[in-house]
Amino acid sequence: MTASHRPASWSEGWSGEPLGLWRGAVTRIEATGSTGGSVDLREQAIEFSSRGDRVPGRLLLPREGRGPFPVVLLQHGAGGCKSAPYIEQIGAPWVERGVALLCIDFPLHGARRNPKLLELMQEGRNPDASPTARTVRDDCVRQAVVDLRRTLDAAEKISELDSDRVAYVGLSLGAIIGATFCAHDPRPCAAALALGGGGFGAPDVDPAKQVGRFAPRPLLFVNGARDETVPPAAAKRLHEAAGEPKEIHWFDGGHREMPGAAIKKMWLFLARHLEVGGA
Repeated sequence: MTASHRPASWSEGWSGEPLGLWRGAVTRIEATGSTGGSVDLREQAIEFSSRGDRVPGRLLLPREGRGPFPVVLLQHGAGGCKSAPYIEQIGAPWVERGVALLCIDFPLHGARRNPKLLELMQEGRNPDASPTARTVRDDCVRQAVVDLRRTLDAAEKISELDSDRVAYVGLSLGAIIGATFCAHDPRPCAAALALGGGGFGAPDVDPAKQVGRFAPRPLLFVNGARDETVPPAAAKRLHEAAGEPKEIHWFDGGHREMPGAAIKKMWLFLARHLEVGGA
């Protein structure tokens, strides 16, 4: 990935580029929820253009009904993808309760994977990272922010989706990128950022420098008190930078140990702000 076509401001996005939305056939799938039970859903592949790249996405819909369904944009962590098992485990029960789930592959991940650049990107989060690694990381975040904005542009063209009721959920890297995305896009009415933190990257992509712009829309933070990947100090930096209203939920565990109670906390938060029933 190269540094190119950086928008003059996040608010400008990349609005002049044709979206070129493609939608695949709708199929029925049996997904596995967080408690191990199966959930019957409809699935559709989507793809669209973003800053000259094609972004692959995945749409999960309730088994029945035409909608329009409120939308949860759920994003994966570093090294993951739109089809990572935990995406279904967390999101499938939410779809069963009446929301649509949208996920995309971040730059350098999934169908856009580039192992060498991904390694540089992951190195870029370290304090002693090389200038090249830091540049790759920051450019990846910038591209991802525009990709997420384009995802919501696509949602506005899908009749089954209620683009006036959109919430964002980010996991790890998805939370770090999502803090900047949500700060600069007015469409998410609420955001749950799990396993994220601040103090990473250049000022325009450091979540702690950007998240304050999300207020007065509601935020939920979920973090592990023994997280070895995003230390509690980094999580607190992000929490403190956010405006009100915000909720902060700590669980006693590490980065890969988010318990069911924390996932339920996220769902109740989403259901409240998307006005969806079902606990």
